[in-house]
Amino acid sequence: MNERLKKGGNLVNKYKVEISKHQLDSITFVKSLEELSEKEWRTEIEEGKWTIAEIIGHFKPWDEFIIHKRLPYLFSKDELPKGPDSKKMNLDSAAISRRENQLTTIENFISTRNELYKKINEIPDEYWVKNFTIGETTLSLYEYLKGLAQHDCHHFRQIKNTHLFLKERER
Repeated sequence: MNERLKKGGNLVNKYKVEISKHQLDSITFVKSLEELSEKEWRTEIEEGKWTIAEIIGHFKPWDEFIIHKRLPYLFSKDELPKGPDSKKMNLDSAAISRRENQLTTIENFISTRNELYKKINEIPDEYWVKNFTIGETTLSLYEYLKGLAQHDCHHFRQIKNTHLFLKERER
């Protein structure tokens, strides 16, 4: 029972709480990017790397993949659908983000991430520590979603560092 803790007299799943908080924090962070100028939004995080727009845009298809092709299958008898060609999906989403306006990309992220948040919160507590296998890797739902959250945070740090650099250059 160590994955559960007391909150207001009720037992809650600490893993679900942690991952849910990350999802809500990611929505808040991306919403804050509405304040970026068009130039900042289209700035590469490093020379030859993605722009902030492309980074945010690439989350939507991955969130959709998790919602539709991972979560429903993780603990069912059905075989997991094959994962997408990650390089192609990233290139396609980056191309869309280059054409799309800033608010549309942000709103698409928020809408899809809200859907992911809701789906995650519908998962019964007992599934959070249950193991499943993807390819050759066996892990729990918590470990899987924690890895995705770490990937998000990696990109959010890149964006924050780029934004701070741009602000410093303005001074």
